Amino acid sequence: MIRDLDALLAPVTAETFMAEHYDKAPLHVVGGLAKFAHVLSWRQINRLLDMTHIWSATSLKLVMDSQTLPAEQFCTRQVGRDGMQVMQPDAALVRQWVGRGASVVMNDVDSLTPGLAGVSEAIEAAGFGKAQANVYISWQSHKAFHAHYDTHDVWAVQVEGEKSWNIWEGRADYPIPHPAFRGQPQAHHEQAKGRLREKVLMKPGDLLYLPRGWYHDALAEAPASVHIAYGVHAPLGMDALNILLERALHESLFRQPLPRQDGTAAAKFALTSRAGLLGQKLAEFAREPKVMEALAGFVGGYRFQRGGNDLLAARGIAQDTADGGDDAPAWRVLAPGAKPVRRGAELVLKTASGTLPLTAPEAEAVAWLTGRNDATEAELGRAHPGVQAGTLLQRLAAAGVLAAP
Repeated sequence: MIRDLDALLAPVTAETFMAEHYDKAPLHVVGGLAKFAHVLSWRQINRLLDMTHIWSATSLKLVMDSQTLPAEQFCTRQVGRDGMQVMQPDAALVRQWVGRGASVVMNDVDSLTPGLAGVSEAIEAAGFGKAQANVYISWQSHKAFHAHYDTHDVWAVQVEGEKSWNIWEGRADYPIPHPAFRGQPQAHHEQAKGRLREKVLMKPGDLLYLPRGWYHDALAEAPASVHIAYGVHAPLGMDALNILLERALHESLFRQPLPRQDGTAAAKFALTSRAGLLGQKLAEFAREPKVMEALAGFVGGYRFQRGGNDLLAARGIAQDTADGGDDAPAWRVLAPGAKPVRRGAELVLKTASGTLPLTAPEAEAVAWLTGRNDATEAELGRAHPGVQAGTLLQRLAAAGVLAAP
């Protein structure tokens, strides 16, 4: 599980990242299959999508060859749990569009699973700002978005399949989510993106960091690709104005009417003088210890509040964490399709660290397991009751075939 910045950036150090890349230049980190194995899986994606009531035409979007589909094409009107009419994604319609190649975008997922929340916490605990995450599920040769920039830093985490990213040389000058930036035509972006800086092939376990405003686009290179884009919104200079505004409320000068304008030179001079006086007062406010203390607290605490719930502990009741059912943590397969082979009279599984001897029942269980994306201990036990499921899973994890929960 990713829990801090060092784990998220490894093998790149936090010091190198801050010195050479943060707000300066893109960074591609090759992490290995196990690094993000527990951030999100196909099993969890389907479970989340089956929580029908949390999805709407805003939180779930479909994109077909760079065009966002109208809600009417994949949603139906339903009565929500508050009795109001809502447009809710229809599983059958979503499947039809996915069959045609539509990408699926799941918005605001940064708290929905422990793995997703772990990456969010690692980014926010390092003081980079509020981390909001979207899942992008795309299919080979279908591009979801043209070249564009984002109005926040992007930390892209690849969890399934492969995706090729074009990183361009162009960078917009600190854009913000305002119509002045969001309303720019695609022709502007095509000109402003500049020359191709590099092509990055993202594989499971890889991380891509893009500073705010950096032009990019991407295309799936495997039958299916899943990445989570963490949009990290840092506190801005404009936010400091809100704190200065709070201070200005207590200063009579800011509550007084501005000089009336009648077109005379005297009236214009009076307004210019007042504006200068107001600016001078703001500069004085910015040097006040209490104002700076409030600003430092705002910047230091600029993150989403997540977790902290343990109702049984609040009542002083011990929780039984043993769980052998289908909701138990799943073991991720890191060597899909690996098959046991016969070596003389023995059955073995070839691994990166050597060979793993297996009994005949274990060989059947391993072949079943490596044909899947993940599995729980209970599922393995039901499918192959003749093996010690827990022991076999531990051996496979030690050999690098599985990622333990």
